[in-house]
Amino acid sequence: MLGTCAMRLGAVTALAVTCSLATPSPARAQIGSERYSAIVTEARSGNILIAASPDEQRYPASLTKMMTVYMAFEALRDGRSTLDSTIRVSSNAASMAPSRLGLTPGMSLTVEEAILALVTKSANDAAAALGEHLGGGSEERFAQMMTLKARALGMTRTTFRNASGLPDPDQTTTARDMALLGRRLMQDFPERYAFFSTPHFVFRGRTHWNHNRLLQEYEGADGIKTGYVNDSGFNLVASAQRDGVRLIAAVFGGQTGRERDRHMMALLDQGFSQMGVSPMARRNLPTMMASAHAASLAQARAGRRLLAASAPAPAARVAATSRPVLRLTAAPVRVQPAARPPLLRNVTTRAPRITARMEQGDAGGRASVAAPRSAKVAPIRPANAAPAPTTRHAKRAR
Repeated sequence: MLGTCAMRLGAVTALAVTCSLATPSPARAQIGSERYSAIVTEARSGNILIAASPDEQRYPASLTKMMTVYMAFEALRDGRSTLDSTIRVSSNAASMAPSRLGLTPGMSLTVEEAILALVTKSANDAAAALGEHLGGGSEERFAQMMTLKARALGMTRTTFRNASGLPDPDQTTTARDMALLGRRLMQDFPERYAFFSTPHFVFRGRTHWNHNRLLQEYEGADGIKTGYVNDSGFNLVASAQRDGVRLIAAVFGGQTGRERDRHMMALLDQGFSQMGVSPMARRNLPTMMASAHAASLAQARAGRRLLAASAPAPAARVAATSRPVLRLTAAPVRVQPAARPPLLRNVTTRAPRITARMEQGDAGGRASVAAPRSAKVAPIRPANAAPAPTTRHAKRAR
């Protein structure tokens, strides 16, 4: 298996991708470590172009929000919800660890705002609130629904325990399953996939930027989602299209967000090369970011002036400015430092407390949090599923 992995990765091994028998330090999550896995697929056919341990179970972290958004898109399609539907924030949702919008109990937001918060800020409080809204008031019930939907989509080695991706030793997935989910999001909801290209959105007067740097740095990239907890390393599912060829790739286990991003770009380059697509020069990111950021700020100021001038009354003005402003012009990514639910049967499970560094916008920020104990339930697992990876206790941030 390891020999095949190194062979299939080919030229990318020159970028420090190894499939070695050596066991790395358990405190590090890096390319080539035991937490690493990757896959590159052609979106139309689903054919695998590159693969390294694609079926080994990994912790999804905030890649979990891809399924949360899938469930929201499905509710919108079926008429069970609308973009303007109101979500009431519970104390449970408001208590989620960072990254977060800063929601408080009793606050309300719309389904559209929650989706935008998930695809840009990767807000855990918004994810829990959306999960409770779609799960009839229970994030635990919503996690059951997520797992059942994963099975229906063919994600046979994925189990969800919450809507956000906060640490849970039983919430696991694989690179193959997450690439499949990215593909299904695109195929099943083509009219809504553009949400994942959102560069930023405004909530309660504050701008939140998309954590996915590939949107600015890689030609043809248009989504999908980043993820990070200490036990997973830095994860990414990405999609890019060039010359009519679209690739979807997943990478798990980066030691840093930059390492993960560079490695993802190298994998996509190799995938496009295999499909006969000519390579493209990297974008001049510093120049582009400076000009785009200036244009974005000017546009934001102009939008606020327009809203203030057109609002007929103070009440209407408040309603207008509380909605997110979605601007699809190029904009830089501004990285800001920023429970364990059950599944189906009533069997007691033991849940160790997990101390982990939570996702901080892939900025490398660290916060020690402990996952709550689960309810008395048992996970859904296929008969042929491999055991979940062992959860390690992380070192406290220095």
